[in-house]
Amino acid sequence: MSRGPLDGGNLRARLRAGETTVGTFVGLASATAAEVCAASGADWVLIDLEHGSGGEDAVREGVLAAGSYGVPTIVRVESGERIRIGRVLDQGAAGIMVPRLNTVEEAGQAVKHMLYPPYGDRGVATYNRSCRWGMDRAPLSAEQQSTVGVIQIETLDALNSVDDIAAQDGVDVLFVGPLDLSYALGVPLQLDSNAFQEALQKVVAAAEEHNKAAGILAVDGVGAAKYVRQGFRFVAIGSDSTIMAAAFRDAFATARN
Repeated sequence: MSRGPLDGGNLRARLRAGETTVGTFVGLASATAAEVCAASGADWVLIDLEHGSGGEDAVREGVLAAGSYGVPTIVRVESGERIRIGRVLDQGAAGIMVPRLNTVEEAGQAVKHMLYPPYGDRGVATYNRSCRWGMDRAPLSAEQQSTVGVIQIETLDALNSVDDIAAQDGVDVLFVGPLDLSYALGVPLQLDSNAFQEALQKVVAAAEEHNKAAGILAVDGVGAAKYVRQGFRFVAIGSDSTIMAAAFRDAFATARN
């Protein structure tokens, strides 16, 4: 029987096995954009509800579009609230990225919302995509929960607590928000500065110490390759809008010259 668009824990298993995965942000609220990214070879796509153009409807359609190519969907929720996380997971998302967390306690609470009892407090229901509309109740009782937990490290408090956050069960990825973190460090947009590079090393070291993946957003493939060499294993390359804009900008400039 086909598994359909659901990931079934494969992405989490790959990360725990030490694989490096590469994906991209999808912020245009377009299922077609998610499909194009998946068809292009992404290991995962990340639908962005924090800064993207759409809401939960983008998740509903995006999971199907990417899943038709066997590509799982991560969703960056607007906040770590239980209802926000639960609704996205019920739509079949393979994982959750939570922004703007500062403490170990906040990270632990967010992860708790991603897991069914007795491991967490995710609402128990079966008439949703994640349980194949009531036809598969296995996720409700699985000892090994399948949700990929991605916690962003983008504030000074989070950076100072990164080792303890990495030690939390259910945290699979420590994801650097580069622009936010650069501002927090007092070196806005200076990603080559010593302060920023030292912060990256601290995140990678915490991830490696606790067998988690360090993640980050890169502008392009060259930047992504550099981050991989630094030890990052969950790397996003731009977004649907930024890559399209850059491609058109360069094409127009070439044509005019």
